[in-house]
Amino acid sequence: QVQLVESGGGSAQAGGSLRLSCLVSGSDFAINAMGWYRQAPGKRRELAAHIASGGDPYYLDSVKGRFTISRDDAKSTVYLQMNNLQLEDTGVYYCTLLGGSQFPDDLWGQGTQVTVSS
Repeated sequence: QVQLVESGGGSAQAGGSLRLSCLVSGSDFAINAMGWYRQAPGKRRELAAHIASGGDPYYLDSVKGRFTISRDDAKSTVYLQMNNLQLEDTGVYYCTLLGGSQFPDDLWGQGTQVTVSS
């Protein structure tokens, strides 16, 4: 059974930083692309960043230059470093194992809350 366990969420002031981590078990981690979705209150879930093993990362325009996604295949972990946080970054962040390689569908973690205050 595949499990994705996020950690590192919390509260930060605008301009501050947080680092999210997601440990994945039960999969052949290295062959799967990984992503971070986020959902702000009252808004649709959106893909903030994703990364394939050995591939170039993708970023949502609004987080480019502030967020960095990375992965450690030896630790089956994906990270999201979030710098210069803005109020609009507030939301629930979900680690996602993107379907299409080992699995046909996306697999999701439980989500972690990120709250940015002024």
